[in-house]
Amino acid sequence: MTDNNEIINIQNVLKVYKGDTDVYALNDVSLIIEENEFFTLLGPSGCGKTTLLRLIAGFEHPTSGTILLNGDDISLLPPNKRPVNTVFQSYALFPHMTVAGNIAFGLEMLGWSKQEVSKTVDEMLELVKMEDLKNRRPSEISGGQQQRVALARALAPKPKVLLLDEPLSALDLKLRKQMQIELKRLQSETGITFVFVTHDQEEALTMSDRIAVMSAGQVLQYGNPREIYHHPENKFVANFIGDSNFLSASIEDGNAILSDGTKLKLSKSKKTESLGQKSILIRPEHVLMKNSNSEKSAFKGEINNIVYFGTDTHFHLNLKTGEDFTIRKQNTPNEGNEFEVGSVVELIIDQDAIQILND
Repeated sequence: MTDNNEIINIQNVLKVYKGDTDVYALNDVSLIIEENEFFTLLGPSGCGKTTLLRLIAGFEHPTSGTILLNGDDISLLPPNKRPVNTVFQSYALFPHMTVAGNIAFGLEMLGWSKQEVSKTVDEMLELVKMEDLKNRRPSEISGGQQQRVALARALAPKPKVLLLDEPLSALDLKLRKQMQIELKRLQSETGITFVFVTHDQEEALTMSDRIAVMSAGQVLQYGNPREIYHHPENKFVANFIGDSNFLSASIEDGNAILSDGTKLKLSKSKKTESLGQKSILIRPEHVLMKNSNSEKSAFKGEINNIVYFGTDTHFHLNLKTGEDFTIRKQNTPNEGNEFEVGSVVELIIDQDAIQILND
């Protein structure tokens, strides 16, 4: 057993698919996933996140490295010997069985008594709010309801870990947002560790206790959503999580100096000694702007496009450096059109909003 809260410990895992050219699906991946947390593997298609999930499930085995569950090496155990269940993109419900029958089937195969099965099915139906639909078949319920049945079926045996491989991808936008909240509620109520795979950064930020951002078979950064969003360690992570403005700057004596000579003062909390040429990150929502008639040297840009999104408005600017820049401004009910295309505006940025990236 482990001495702390970790439930899964992935140690230096390598997964290579042999062929004319070897494909490194996972390249020296190490992660610790803690008990009772909602942990998300986030990244673009082909980054290795689903491969890692399949290794945890036992559908594939690592080329090298170790996967521990509660301190026990499960690297080579078959799936049915692991206290782990998986929910796939395709819910794979039995069409001839009722909702209750689908949930009960796996428990019956495990040899549970009729009384245990019946009690657990009732608990799962209540958990996913499907009591009134227990006698319907999958074809008689909606996609979101089918997903709840698949979740109930996977949760019924009370696995130590539930693996979820992009289970929301088939749902429409509004239902997907509702199910994000439902999934987090289910994880919180059951106390089961969820390991969730997605390429959708909003899903990851909405539901996760911690996120691992992956690219090209490697974990580039992992931490809680606020850490990942506000303190990305490199340009890929910053670009993949949220909207970003990247500017080239020379870091000298506590300032980020842009190519036109504009100086942006950096926070004292940052490591601000001379670092040479770097990329800096500024999130669009962390910038204020005002109309500028001043000829003084300031951080300025010209608005070349305005896009209204209802909740907010995006202002696309061209800076004096020639670089593109976006500002996101929250809308209010009585707000007028203070800014127009062609306006030259001064940009106001808090020192803490400027992040220095490791390219």
